[in-house]
Amino acid sequence: MKQQEPLHPGKREITLDFSGPIPAERLFAHQDRVQIVFRGQIYTLSLTRNQKLILTK
Repeated sequence: MKQQEPLHPGKREITLDFSGPIPAERLFAHQDRVQIVFRGQIYTLSLTRNQKLILTK
């Protein structure tokens, strides 16, 4: 099996357990934005100052 290249070399990779809900605190522990790839498109999930989530394309 070929090893996957990191999305952002030099940045810390996070391992997540997908067997249940992912706590937002884990996603946003070191940043206020998370990029998600869905069907070849990149989406950004952002945490606002008011602790709201915004998903943008």
